Amino acid sequence: MTALSAPPPPSSPPPLVAPVRGYLRPMVLFSFLGVLLLLAFRLSDLLPLLFGAVIVAVALHALAAPLGQFLRLSPRVAVGAAVALVMVVVALVVWLIGDRLVTQLDDLGQKLPAALNALVRWARGHTLGVTLLKMWGNADAGDLPLASVAIAATQALSAVGGIGLMLVVGVYIAADPVLYSEGLVRLIPLAYRERVSEAMRASGYALSRWLMGQGISMLFVGLSTTVGLALLGMPLAPTLGLLAGALAFIPFFGPIASGVLAVLIAFMEGPTLALSVAGLCVAIQVIEGNLLMPLVQRWAVELPPVLGITAAIIFGLLFGLPGVILASPLMVVAMVLVRKLYVEGVLEA
Repeated sequence: MTALSAPPPPSSPPPLVAPVRGYLRPMVLFSFLGVLLLLAFRLSDLLPLLFGAVIVAVALHALAAPLGQFLRLSPRVAVGAAVALVMVVVALVVWLIGDRLVTQLDDLGQKLPAALNALVRWARGHTLGVTLLKMWGNADAGDLPLASVAIAATQALSAVGGIGLMLVVGVYIAADPVLYSEGLVRLIPLAYRERVSEAMRASGYALSRWLMGQGISMLFVGLSTTVGLALLGMPLAPTLGLLAGALAFIPFFGPIASGVLAVLIAFMEGPTLALSVAGLCVAIQVIEGNLLMPLVQRWAVELPPVLGITAAIIFGLLFGLPGVILASPLMVVAMVLVRKLYVEGVLEA
């Protein structure tokens, strides 16, 4: 082949093309994240429900996987078996302790005003207490206008409806997670689909591990609180223990709320019992945070306490009370997405 018939050498890209390509990927990624943040702001009431449904789906899938392997069931049938198992367990618990729990919750609602009054009377006998009462104001906590009661009832009904919707959507997602994940990935530009799909799988795995670790922590807090309060002679110990275990799902603020509630009820019996209950709550949190959680986090996902508190504040400002409740799992998913999409996808690419 002569020199005249040889193909021309490939033209090298202009000097500015490579830098432009280098900046284009992070610009596209940040633009996509900006759109997501805008959608999160506009859909602040819907997103917590959707994320709660994802948590339900992940929990059901984590329960269905061993059931499917043990009973040799298909994934959808295994999810159905997991839902049936959960319903049977809930029905059994309601049958065993439902009446007693309802009675104790009713007693708790009746005793709260008296507990607040006992705390106020005790505070008026101390200089610091008088100062705090002046800072609090002169409003009577027992006088609730009818409009406030109606608003609270409406919000309670809305919360019940939202929880029901979240459970139903979570079951549908758990029954066919590939359908919904692939549908979401198709909204991503083709060049980023593989990495986004990998990030979603990693975040789902991290969320399931975190849920297992958090379940162990909540079980420990609930049981230890119930046993400890019963040994101290506290009334309503099972109900307060159940609330303590449930509120342990909320980082930082949940244990404080359950502890304050237990101390308020204890004030009806006297300041000595209230101090004992406060010491018990602090001891349980110290054991849970310094002994139990380091053992659990060896195989579960570690969420530093500062990030948990920060997440509760940030997501609380964005989504209100649902954001505070879902702050920890939201932060777990956010940590995985940042690592997969930004650290590995941009900084280390």
